[in-house]
Amino acid sequence: MTNVTIASATMTDVTKTATVGVVGAGGIAHPHLQAWRELGFRALVYSTDGQAPAVASRHGARACDTLQELIDGCDIVDVCTPTFVHESIVLAAAAAGRHVICEKPLSVNHASAARMIAACRVADVQIYPGQVVRYFPAYAAARAAVDSGRIGRPAVLRLTRRGATPVQQWFSDPVLSGGLLVDQMIHDFDFARWVAGEVASVYAKLVGGNGSPLIGLAVLTHTSGALSHLVGGWGRPDERFRTSFSLAGDGGLIRHSSTDRPALTFDGFGPVAGEGALLPDTGAHSPYQSELAEFAAAFAGGRTPRVTAQDSLAALDIALAATQSIRTGRPVAPAEMTR
Repeated sequence: MTNVTIASATMTDVTKTATVGVVGAGGIAHPHLQAWRELGFRALVYSTDGQAPAVASRHGARACDTLQELIDGCDIVDVCTPTFVHESIVLAAAAAGRHVICEKPLSVNHASAARMIAACRVADVQIYPGQVVRYFPAYAAARAAVDSGRIGRPAVLRLTRRGATPVQQWFSDPVLSGGLLVDQMIHDFDFARWVAGEVASVYAKLVGGNGSPLIGLAVLTHTSGALSHLVGGWGRPDERFRTSFSLAGDGGLIRHSSTDRPALTFDGFGPVAGEGALLPDTGAHSPYQSELAEFAAAFAGGRTPRVTAQDSLAALDIALAATQSIRTGRPVAPAEMTR
């Protein structure tokens, strides 16, 4: 087994020698395993539900009988399990000196996520979170456009994310998953912070549930003065998954809808009036492959990925502040979640 932290290693060198251990055999494990295979990595799979052999066979991987067997046989541990068991797996991987990728949210509370990050730091291994929305082409292109100044200073962001209620029962238990805001809306909390900067306070509401669609509403006040309005939802079994965003600044507006073609447009005004052009075509490359390739390159001594564990912890604190706002009926600062 090869230590993939060697700074001089290239991606080709790493893919020839490194093995990834994917823990979990549920829905998110499939795009991860497919991406690892396309990137040229060997993969192991372990799961407590008995599905590892079938999933491993489907993706050209090898099933393991125990978590320890997987950890012993890999260089990178990729945690694709339900949230409530993330910490124990990450701590075991760090103790064995393995680099870690962990699906979002890292945990359902700040202290647990912070322990995971600290354990990896003490073990001198890297940990990166599965905040994959930063790698979806429309979101990445929109952030690049904001950074280039195409819409001026971000002022009002609107983001939506809706889909069917997950069939796995643990998602519906806030103790296990964190609930709608922590599990699903954390993607848009992260993206809003990525675009408009740190969040000073959150005000949120939750409506529905008990057999009806569950809708989460949140308003983020950024330290920059920008406002982000977010809507998330778990709906009926036949509800189609869809997302949208609009990013408005003093120089233009970027709009995206996953149901539109083209999916991403730019409306300029002021000094760039009349451009109205589509943002550059970003192709159909898998965002999971982009994400995992960036993490693997960092493990091999490359540059820091566009999303870090601290970013994921910050997004978790925003989600937890939103959850507390629902309970208390008042705006809550994410900084309160660290106390």
